Amino acid sequence: MLIKKIGIDLGTTNVLVYVPKRGIVINEPSVVALSQQDRKILAVGTEAKEMLGRTPDTIIAQRPLKDGVIADYKTTAVMLRYFVNKALGGVRLFRPEVMVAVPAGITSTERRAVIDATIAAGAKAAYIIKEPIVAAIGADIPIGSASGHMIIDIGGGTSEMAVISLGGIVANTSVRIGGNKLDTAIAEHIRKRHGLTIGERTAERAKIEIGSALYLDEKLTTDIRGRDVVTGLPKTITISSDDITDAVHDSLVGIIEAAKEVLRQTPPELSADVIDKGMIMSGGSSQLRNIDQLLSKATGVPAYVADDALLCVAKGTGIALENLESYKRSILASS
Repeated sequence: MLIKKIGIDLGTTNVLVYVPKRGIVINEPSVVALSQQDRKILAVGTEAKEMLGRTPDTIIAQRPLKDGVIADYKTTAVMLRYFVNKALGGVRLFRPEVMVAVPAGITSTERRAVIDATIAAGAKAAYIIKEPIVAAIGADIPIGSASGHMIIDIGGGTSEMAVISLGGIVANTSVRIGGNKLDTAIAEHIRKRHGLTIGERTAERAKIEIGSALYLDEKLTTDIRGRDVVTGLPKTITISSDDITDAVHDSLVGIIEAAKEVLRQTPPELSADVIDKGMIMSGGSSQLRNIDQLLSKATGVPAYVADDALLCVAKGTGIALENLESYKRSILASS
């Protein structure tokens, strides 16, 4: 099969690749392991994530994207090339057209870096599409209708929120708060309250297993392992869901304030639509327990988590890609 188009959700935490007629073919961490000495790539994706926090001095495992944008251009280009090759297989007659979803709030310089990295990874042409638009498409929101729809996409590096009508963004904002910031806050909270230093993977696991945006009536608990701050020795402690709720509170307030700002910017007619339909939430971090209830309480607008929230951006990118001609003119910036 001659594949000429692929869609990429270039996330801070995960990269998802969509191929028309095949769906999402890759969902791997956006992590690269490099040799310290000659910067040679040793592993990409799942294999590289296994190395996070566990490498000797000669190896660096790092995320080349930070807060939704490229922090390390060369490493990002290599990572993209790896995923493109993996998605399309070895021998290819054609270089593919690639559509990449990026945060709505990125600068023109950051946008250019994504296009250049995609071309360097072997694309014939690169198209940039804004995450709130594709998240809404992936969540089955009819964005072309003359009606207001609000999408909140909480990813690993950023939270994007927008009110969309007639295929365009009417009001939007982007805050650099996402799953990674929640993980850092959890690790910091555990260190201060329990005197235990833990890594980001342990913090992420605790967030997924017992995390909640609101205090739970029936508390959940889990055991975590780390290093005792005082003795420096390994130690295991039991933490509860209340620990996670306390840890992520301030970060979630930042997301709530951003959502309120978008609602304030929204014209009255579209505000009425948003109250009728509610806010739709997508992105991996929208799967934190009760985050939809927290947003509903804080804004007075119903909030619902989309089906397959983690996959919405990738699915939407793929749908936009399959209908490239109709999207090319309105919301894309091409190379």
